[in-house]
Amino acid sequence: MTSAFRNYIDGRFDEPSATFDSIDPSTGAPWAKMPAASEADVDRAVEAAHRALTSAPWASMTATARGKLLVRLGDLVVANADRLAELETRDTGKIIRETRAQIAYVGDYYRYYGGLADKHEGVHVPIDKADMDVTIRREPIGVVAAIVPWNSQLFLSAVKLGPALAAGCTVVLKASEDGPAPLLAFAELVEEAGFPAGTVNILTGFGHDCGRRLTSHPLVSRVAFTGGPSTARNIVKNTAENLAYTTLELGGKSPVVVFADADLDSAANAVVAGIFAATGQSCVAGSRLLVERSVKGDFLARLKQKAEAIRIGDPQDPSTEMGPLATLKQREWIEKIVAESLDQGGRLVTGGKRPQQEAKGYYYTPTIIEAGDAALPCVREELFGPVLSVLAFDNEAQALALANDTEFGLASGVFTTNLGRAHRMGRSIHAGVVWINTYRAVSPLVPFGGYGLSGLGREGGLDAIRDYTRSKSVWIRTSDEPIPDPFVMR
Repeated sequence: MTSAFRNYIDGRFDEPSATFDSIDPSTGAPWAKMPAASEADVDRAVEAAHRALTSAPWASMTATARGKLLVRLGDLVVANADRLAELETRDTGKIIRETRAQIAYVGDYYRYYGGLADKHEGVHVPIDKADMDVTIRREPIGVVAAIVPWNSQLFLSAVKLGPALAAGCTVVLKASEDGPAPLLAFAELVEEAGFPAGTVNILTGFGHDCGRRLTSHPLVSRVAFTGGPSTARNIVKNTAENLAYTTLELGGKSPVVVFADADLDSAANAVVAGIFAATGQSCVAGSRLLVERSVKGDFLARLKQKAEAIRIGDPQDPSTEMGPLATLKQREWIEKIVAESLDQGGRLVTGGKRPQQEAKGYYYTPTIIEAGDAALPCVREELFGPVLSVLAFDNEAQALALANDTEFGLASGVFTTNLGRAHRMGRSIHAGVVWINTYRAVSPLVPFGGYGLSGLGREGGLDAIRDYTRSKSVWIRTSDEPIPDPFVMR
């Protein structure tokens, strides 16, 4: 173990009073010490954020100046992408070529919101009173508690930090206790970019003290959370204490619908990328394949061949195509659900085991299960791993019914060359994102979020800044005449 990390609070890197081991998922061994933030640490971070919110230099900084800081931060992320990627790969097991590409693109999110900082405007209201002038200002909502999981954490932080800082808020960002290294290192870039002390605070710790105190703190006005539904329910309970405005980007059980008229080679590549990229540990993973029965055999054969050709290995090796799962607990959960699904009638097409060549670490082979029954656990549960459940359909109506047969609704994919069908499916699937003839495409210009258990609210896009502001109506009486005595009848 050679590395030690610190929380970043009020512009300083604190020596922690308590620490915990962070595990390298590729070996199963500890590699670094992480700070375990206490309730007192959270209080200091929130109080620092509140001071920064209400005093110079941040409170008096122009929107244009805030935007320049965000652009600078985006440039620094890109310049340090390799170092951040190596840390993320070491701490989470996500393969290096994926972390490098994703983190380099994160810079665009900070630049996008930097450009929008001075372009979200209030309005002048053409009021129905001749002697009044009314404007509606948009002002920062306050201190933001941003909580992100270990997967894609720099991206999921950017879609919170970017609009929050552009709007003039201050932030306490909690990294997951599983794999927090890249976000704790990212704090160095916040410092280098020139954000005033207290504007951004970054810490990690456990939910029962750090997370609970942060989401219920009386000085927190907004909670932005990405994670699972069970944690989200606890957060909603916590915000009953402070009535903080809350957005929740939760999990998914996303359907990918493949019609017989689709380009099957293209669709197969998208399905493989949608479920096996990031070892399936993505909220938008396309974990439910719905394929038209007439091409199911051919399509499954293509997927099986592609899945079995995936190169599993050391995530730091650029030639590796799939790394380990992030935690031992996650692998045990996947093994349990796969076993139950096979016991209940699912047919294993490929995978379903630990790879022999990787005895250490939390590896699991790319797995495809022909479900047959939509009630199987592998179809209903979010596994957050490289497991694809396959169901067949006979017509468009049945495909749509299967696609919408879930408590989740984050993302979806449709593959067809029929333009009318593409439009019909696009407007009828109950999901926050519908990808047609593609999958996992993202952009800072486009909002994303879910239906049902996939959460509340949207992140990304132009309107995200408004979610970090509140309106203030300013009434100015323009008449020079004195206000009449209200108790004199006329």
